[in-house]
Amino acid sequence: MRVYIVMMLQFIIWSGYTFIEWLSKHDQLIYKVIMFFVFFYLAYLIGNQVTRSARKTLFITTLSLIIYTSIHYTMALFIH
Repeated sequence: MRVYIVMMLQFIIWSGYTFIEWLSKHDQLIYKVIMFFVFFYLAYLIGNQVTRSARKTLFITTLSLIIYTSIHYTMALFIH
């Protein structure tokens, strides 16, 4: 159950990242990369608070990022 909660919280974080990236579409790439690492660290910290395992948190964070990215690009492919 904790893994499910972490995945849902991280999907919310990745959605927030996507929204903020959309708002800053004219920013330079370096700022977007820094922002990505800030959101990744935030997702990692929240996941670590719930699971209390660094290895499991890193795996869940990476997995949620991969799943969110694949869903995001699949939806963009169908919409455009």
